[in-house]
Amino acid sequence: MSEFTVGDQDFLLDGRPVRLLSGALHYFRVHEARWGHRLAMLRAMGLNCVETYVPWNLHEPAPGHGRDVQALGRFLDAAREAGLWAIVRPGPYICAEWENGGLPYWLTAEVGARARTRDERYMGYVASWFRRLRHEIVPRQVDRGGPVIMVQVENEYGSYGSDAEYLCRLADLLREHGVTVPLFTSDGPEDHMLSGGSVPGILATVNFGSHARAAFETLRRHRPDGPLMCMEFWCGWFDHWGGEHVVRDPRDAAAALREILECGASVNLYMAHGGTNFAGWAGANRGGGALHDGPLEPDVTSYDYDAPIDEYGRPTAKFWAFREVLAEYADGPLPEVPPAPAPLGAPAEADLTDWAPLADVLRTLGGAETAGPVPPTFEELGVERGLVRYEVTVPGPRQPYPLTVRGLRDLAVVYVDGERAGVLTEDEACLKEPVAGYARVELWVESLGRVNYGPRLGEPKGITGGVLHERQYLHDVRARGLRLEALDDFGRVRAVPSRELPEDGAPGLYRGTVTVRGAGDARLELPGWTRGFVWINGFGLGRYWSAGPQRSLHVPGPVLREGGNEVWVLELEGTARPGSGEAGVPVLRAV
Repeated sequence: MSEFTVGDQDFLLDGRPVRLLSGALHYFRVHEARWGHRLAMLRAMGLNCVETYVPWNLHEPAPGHGRDVQALGRFLDAAREAGLWAIVRPGPYICAEWENGGLPYWLTAEVGARARTRDERYMGYVASWFRRLRHEIVPRQVDRGGPVIMVQVENEYGSYGSDAEYLCRLADLLREHGVTVPLFTSDGPEDHMLSGGSVPGILATVNFGSHARAAFETLRRHRPDGPLMCMEFWCGWFDHWGGEHVVRDPRDAAAALREILECGASVNLYMAHGGTNFAGWAGANRGGGALHDGPLEPDVTSYDYDAPIDEYGRPTAKFWAFREVLAEYADGPLPEVPPAPAPLGAPAEADLTDWAPLADVLRTLGGAETAGPVPPTFEELGVERGLVRYEVTVPGPRQPYPLTVRGLRDLAVVYVDGERAGVLTEDEACLKEPVAGYARVELWVESLGRVNYGPRLGEPKGITGGVLHERQYLHDVRARGLRLEALDDFGRVRAVPSRELPEDGAPGLYRGTVTVRGAGDARLELPGWTRGFVWINGFGLGRYWSAGPQRSLHVPGPVLREGGNEVWVLELEGTARPGSGEAGVPVLRAV
């Protein structure tokens, strides 16, 4: 058995100095059938290690209810088979541009600001989560013949809090549950972050995208001894809906990588391969500068990250530039670059044949309707990802007054007496046209992704304040939620009553088939569609939105089959009428 340890200046494997050349690849953002290819791409780039987060909310959708935690173990086995070591970052908080930073929505709803502290209720849930993870991590540690060489304590805690006892208790929990490999923390290279996020006796690492020497100088002020490592070398970045696509020049990124290695440091490329936020799991940020307390900036479905290996698993110019740098630090010749998986054989248009209005979808697939004096939040309705229909009455008779939604998170399509009246956001939460009474108001509210970073982590979704008519709150609110997971179920979706396609491209659930010849990796284009979600053969591809910058959705080849494939499009605002020409027809194309 091998022993991996932290020396005074180096990482040591059986007493021999080693340099970690790692790349981030999140198993939950890559179709499992493609893990082997992506891991081989890391090896071919010149890496000897893979790093992954573990999203708690994906694996525990409700307290005590596990969901395929074994996926982590299968991924670690695949890493070992590929000849890679593995770094595991189990949280409990992970950030990762992932829904709620990986924390379960039900947990942050219960404990509120006590999350990420030593609060006993919160720590009780964490202990239960770590007990579940131990079966996937502990037997696969390097001292037991597995690939796992290091495990992280929390994540960038110095960017959030200063509860040093909390970090120490997390480290103790990991040790109690059998983690024997070195533990580490990672933070930004700033004094307040390192002082707030590091733990005495545990390796501290830093995260940055450039200026390696300055970053490591800051680290050395806090930790004179121990190996230097950039745990997140930000070689690209992520995109927000409605923003610009972010890219980084490959030569600039390669020069920054070379500087890290010239410092004698180890490195983890973040991301080596980003993948995709399938099934609506993308998180969100708060803008407004360093305080991260401004407008909501929801993340797109693609997590391409301008990484050296793109969303479809192809090498980019950055890949070749990094390979050239990393080859200088390899023990021998680098492996050949594996061929890309086969692409789709020929373009294929979807034939959408029926439709169901949102009300019918909600009636068939939604949760129970509630009624009360004030609007319930998504959390109170048990909705993590999805939408909620709120209904309220404007009493009458009364003259027209402005209708405003206080505490709206995040977006609402509003109907007054069955007619669409507008789309509201938290920044523009007042209808342009006043509403007179008597009137029936429906508000279809959608979560665009829970905040994954900063002080507003864990904030609730839905209507968190109330509905105002002039200055008067409207009470007696009915509400019903639709969880995205409900559309993963073939039987339930097929039970939704069908109608002919609407003439006006109204919102609702559009269903049909796409006939494939030569199944392979593809992208789905939705010209003329506004905003919603897509499933193929029950696999959730994620959110689309005409706001851009993302213009198509990644369809992994293993999702498709030869011949007919079921397609479901849940459109939430309205579209060009499907079948009325190219503008309304979803189409699969080769990558």
